[in-house]
Amino acid sequence: MTAKTDVSGLTMLGRETRAPQSPDEATLERVPNPHPGTLYCVRFTAPEFTSLCPLTGQPDFAHLVIDYVPQDWLVESKSLKLFLTSFRNHGAFHEACTVDIAKRLVETLSPTWLRIGGYWYPRGGIPIDVFWQTGTPPDGTWIPAQDVPGYRGRG
Repeated sequence: MTAKTDVSGLTMLGRETRAPQSPDEATLERVPNPHPGTLYCVRFTAPEFTSLCPLTGQPDFAHLVIDYVPQDWLVESKSLKLFLTSFRNHGAFHEACTVDIAKRLVETLSPTWLRIGGYWYPRGGIPIDVFWQTGTPPDGTWIPAQDVPGYRGRG
């Protein structure tokens, strides 16, 4: 098995895994980038992200878009899904959830570049969108627009 396909250190892939109860309990796993030195963008879209309001305990919903240009590592997608699921019982404001997810990915992957768009559905009648990125995207890398429409209500 080459380093590009070595999954021996993964603990979740290919087996039943219990959903973590909090982001702190969640494990993000990574796999070697099969194309290190090549600039390309990876996108994850989570249109049904859920967390809890830290004050009322009521559910909050968002459409998350995560784009990154990998360096040596890729995030293992099952671990990312479980990490995102761990926010379902986690009380935090929209801004905290969105930026915490991005910073945890940066800590795990050390990507060349990463951005996140958190498109939150209205709370109290006002949608909140949160955006964060590590810096300027690398020259020569195609970074598609996120194209998540702004909230338009029922009209």
